[in-house]
Amino acid sequence: MLDTLITSKTRIKLLLKFFLNSKNSAYLRNLESEFGESTNAIRGELNRFEEAGLLTSSISGNKKLFRANTRHPLFSDIQRILIKYVGLDQIIDEVIEKLGDIKEVYLSGDLSKGNDSPIVDLIFVGELNKEYLLKLIEKAEEMVHKKIRYIIYSQKEVLSNELGTNDHNHLLLWTNKTFNSITK
Repeated sequence: MLDTLITSKTRIKLLLKFFLNSKNSAYLRNLESEFGESTNAIRGELNRFEEAGLLTSSISGNKKLFRANTRHPLFSDIQRILIKYVGLDQIIDEVIEKLGDIKEVYLSGDLSKGNDSPIVDLIFVGELNKEYLLKLIEKAEEMVHKKIRYIIYSQKEVLSNELGTNDHNHLLLWTNKTFNSITK
């Protein structure tokens, strides 16, 4: 869907990289090896995004570090579009909302790093029915045409490990507000 609106594959990769998880940052050379594309194509897109105010940059030595400008008025809209593009909205509707005692759900793996992937890695926090979860996961996989892998942590395990607080590779997708205000 998104690739019919945005014909540049590089632009889509950059949007996923920076806007799906706003904690992501990268240098041009890292993006070159990650995307497998020329630096000229990537540099041109980075410059366009920076000129439009969608990306910010900082200089460290002789390297320029890019990250999403979360203060840009379109940031939230772009992020919502990407969540729909990847299918996370359908996963949330089909799986998370119907499971019961879930406190938080995180996205991890390649998608949380902003890389398109056929696999969605999720971390569930709470107590839930695993058999029912498997049925919902199968249904959601058909809808989003992606494989869904998951791990379940209890509240106790999360509180002792502080999941997501320092890890830039975990993206909080959903939270039970009561639980979140108690633990954060």
